[in-house]
Amino acid sequence: MPFSKLGLAPSVCSSLRGLGYTQPTPVQTAAIPLVLGGADLLARAQTGTGKTAAFGLPMIDRLASRRRRTSSRGPFGLVLVPTRELAMQVHRSLATYGTPVQLRVAPIFGGVAMPAQVKALKHGVDIVVATPGRLIDHVQRRTIDLSAIEILTLDEADRMLDMGFLPPLRRLLAALPRSRQTLLFSATLSDAVVRCAAEFTSNPARVDVVHGDPVAPTITHRIHPVDIDRKRDLLVHVLTQGRASGQALVFCKTKRGADRVGEYLKRSGLDTAVIHGDKGQGFRTRSLADFKTGRVSVLVATDIAARGLDIAQLPLVVNYDLPLVPADYIHRVGRTGRAGTAGCAVSLVTAADRELLRGIQQLLTVPLERVTVTGFESTGGAGRTTARRRSARMPSSIRPTSLPAPI
Repeated sequence: MPFSKLGLAPSVCSSLRGLGYTQPTPVQTAAIPLVLGGADLLARAQTGTGKTAAFGLPMIDRLASRRRRTSSRGPFGLVLVPTRELAMQVHRSLATYGTPVQLRVAPIFGGVAMPAQVKALKHGVDIVVATPGRLIDHVQRRTIDLSAIEILTLDEADRMLDMGFLPPLRRLLAALPRSRQTLLFSATLSDAVVRCAAEFTSNPARVDVVHGDPVAPTITHRIHPVDIDRKRDLLVHVLTQGRASGQALVFCKTKRGADRVGEYLKRSGLDTAVIHGDKGQGFRTRSLADFKTGRVSVLVATDIAARGLDIAQLPLVVNYDLPLVPADYIHRVGRTGRAGTAGCAVSLVTAADRELLRGIQQLLTVPLERVTVTGFESTGGAGRTTARRRSARMPSSIRPTSLPAPI
């Protein structure tokens, strides 16, 4: 089914053809007609399934015609996201989609100076992509007027709730018109997300393109049992043995831990960058750019810093530390196996990780495959989720042979 059959305006469809987009993804096919019809929406979709276009294209379609009939400087559309990196990614996508119809999209997030954002708002914008904290700063300073918002999207709502954003979300939504249309997108539909949807939306239509596992079926899930004092050496082994050129994203649970792992990988000869909340925004942006273009082969990150990272054909995600919240596993491994490509998610686990493993396994319908790496056998034992054992060599089907193409 072409995009033109979904009800999008010819100008928007023409823009998509110019970008090389010819067929909508399942979430786009399901969501776009509902949004164009004015319905509030609760949607569950995996990362990498095209959900930004699923809410962005109908938002642009709607606002392209409305802006010409009002003298307000806007904004008319608002997208709330949990992190700066995701704000930058969503902004880039919406700005690209909106260029042919001359829609103005502005990113609003912390870590950068306010004046440039204030200037953009004064000149007038159609869509704002924002993190809750910085947007509240603008509301308090009266540098933004949210009274003209017609359509709101809460992107990665589950992650925002996990990060404690419910109070600021309530504060912001209280400042929006009650007549607005509200779209809520989430990788998981936890009880908290469903309650949030009941509070913020009105009789929402539901779209669920996740059947079975909430992660892509192209991802292989593995755990490597290891003693805690051998984790860094095993990480180097995983990143170097059986792999050709390619990139890997490594998750750590703390900022200090990420720094230590990053330094160890650098001393081991791997081109490595580290990003976390204490790194300046300029540094984080440069590091992400280096990773996307292949100048850095390994990116070590905490959960908050890696939100919004979108790399084509990223072959490997490594959980150096398991996430404390099982749902974060879904967000982490969703960085690989995108758009139908094969990917591998490897977790380094110690005997102390049994309960965390159990929580993660409950979210998946496929087993976490236990793979003992020769020379790194655990003496304390790790939670077994499947009886299969193999060598730790990455299968050729997901072994990258060249660097991913830049986005």
